[in-house]
Amino acid sequence: MNLRKAIPLAAMLAAAPAFAAQPLACLIEPEQVAEVGSPVVGVIESIRVDRGDPVQKGQVLAVLRADLERAAVEVAQTRVEAGGEVRAAQASFDFAVQQRTRAEDLFNKKFISRQALDQARTEADVAEQKLVQARDQKRLSQRELGLAAAQVAQRVIRSPIDGVVADRYLSPGERVEEKPLLRVAKVNPLRVQVIVPTSLYGRIQPGSSALVLPELPNAAPATGRVTLVDKVVDAASNTFRVRLELPNPDLALPAGLRCKADFGIEAIALRAAPIEANAVVRPAVLKLDSKLGATVSGGSTSRARTY
Repeated sequence: MNLRKAIPLAAMLAAAPAFAAQPLACLIEPEQVAEVGSPVVGVIESIRVDRGDPVQKGQVLAVLRADLERAAVEVAQTRVEAGGEVRAAQASFDFAVQQRTRAEDLFNKKFISRQALDQARTEADVAEQKLVQARDQKRLSQRELGLAAAQVAQRVIRSPIDGVVADRYLSPGERVEEKPLLRVAKVNPLRVQVIVPTSLYGRIQPGSSALVLPELPNAAPATGRVTLVDKVVDAASNTFRVRLELPNPDLALPAGLRCKADFGIEAIALRAAPIEANAVVRPAVLKLDSKLGATVSGGSTSRARTY
């Protein structure tokens, strides 16, 4: 065998030393992105935020024109507040009950006929039904008011999440149909996507930490927490994805940054057979004698071969 091949062969037979893994490339993304649109078709009356503005969940972002809907609310409100029909029906019913009671007393004393008594009772029943009808109409007016108010509320666009306005698509006066008005991004916490080689699979677990180094001048390293480890490996690249959650309470870090993630894990230079827990691995030593013999010594064994 050639001497030049003996040295690499001897080195491969030695136990491979461990080295610190290099930080892995990653990307900082928003935790959540919402394309905010309108549930109804309409014309934009006003937009109260612009790109880059921080917003809170439930905050008004835009308002559509709602002249007809507001008028319907006023009409329904007037009907609810106008209780004249119910009061009139109540008065008629009270009077009919008194007439029925008087007629029953007179009938018992033989002063009126059975026909007069039946008429008084019928009038009392009719008055009672009119009172029920008036009360039903009152409840219907209240529901119409709720419906009209809901139609107005649909034309007030609110933020579904806490975050910042990432983009604005339309302006006041434009018509809203299927296209969203704004894009809102949640940037606290941030989400970090890391591409990890399969050699580290099983060594990164949910709940563990990693040091995230944003590629931004003067940006301080931050600690992220692993929230997801993919269970499927990409065969083409021999990698898998890991997701981190990165706190960003002061919104100092923008989303969209490239970064490096350091999990603090040591990688093995070469694949070797499993080593017992109590075994001691010593650096390999290659000795060459005058007969072109190579002796590899390391650990508890030594092997000699003459070429």
